[in-house]
Parts: sequence; C-alpha cells; structure tokens
Amino acid sequence: MKKGTIILLNGVSSSGKSTLSKQLTNLLPDFFHLSGDDYDLVIEKMEDRVNERLIPVPTEYFIHRTIAMFSDKGINLIVDQILHNDETFVDCLEVLHHYPVLFVGVHCPLDELSRREKERGDRKIGQAVFQLEYVHQQKEEYDIEVNTKVNTVEECAELIVKQLEKPMNGFSKTYSTHKNQ
Repeated sequence: MKKGTIILLNGVSSSGKSTLSKQLTNLLPDFFHLSGDDYDLVIEKMEDRVNERLIPVPTEYFIHRTIAMFSDKGINLIVDQILHNDETFVDCLEVLHHYPVLFVGVHCPLDELSRREKERGDRKIGQAVFQLEYVHQQKEEYDIEVNTKVNTVEECAELIVKQLEKPMNGFSKTYSTHKNQ
C-alpha cells in the first residue's frame, strides 16, 4: 500500500498553522487535519491532573507514531505542530524520516505574533517569542516556507499545494543533517 502524504506545518504558536490547515483541507479534500493542540486534549482527558496521575511520556511521542500509522494506511494528513525542543524535533525526524513528508516552515513576524496572541486571548502572552528561541533554529531544510503576514492564508495554501507537485526532500535532508551531527 502506498503511504499517505504528510504535510507537516512547523511554526510557533499564533503563526497561522491551524488557519492554514483549514484552508488546505478545503483545497485538498483527500487530506485530513491533525492538530498537535487537539492531540494534547486527548492526552489531557486521559490524565488525572488533580491527583498528579500523568502519562510519563511526552505527547509528541504519541502524535508522531499516530501520524505514521495514518500514513501507513494510505491516509493523507495535514499536521500542524510546534517542533519546540530537541526531544520533540528529534523524535519527529526519527519516526517520520521514511515517510512522504512535505516539510513546511510557517513564519510570521514578531510584531504580528504578539498582536495575534493578544487578540486571541487564549494564548500566554510571550509564548511565541519564547518558542522562536528554538523553532526554525535547528538547521531545518523546509520544502517550502510561507509567511502568514506577507501572504494571505489563501496564497500560502496555494503555494503549498503547488509545492506538492515537486519532490519532497526537505524533511529527509533535515534528518540527514541531524543524524550526522
């Protein structure tokens, strides 16, 4: 069975990944959206935080393997995730490096990230700034990078869809770079 294609959107909080994912699912009806935020809610429902009965494994461990399982069954996914630390980044690369991943860097200038955090009201102010210390700083070789302030969400989605027609090797290049360090 042919593996499903994975469009992996990596960017800080409030950069526009979820909005972009929704637009991409409109343009690509054979793709399904999987959000790291939604997956966190699944784990949170399983845990008993009041009694500190927590799953002792990072959520990302489970999401990366779930992405692989969907792909193994031929399911195409659009995944919005924040590869926010070494553990998350390395795990993602190790689990998915043999899969067809279109690796997308989602960018947004700091002033716009701050404005969006304040406007949304459901984000910790300064979270995006904190994440910028790591996200996009790991020698990532993206297949395509988009800026959600410079371009509309529709334009960003169109650029990504066009990129699907080209070979995907940013993820495998990034994996090779990190494997050899």
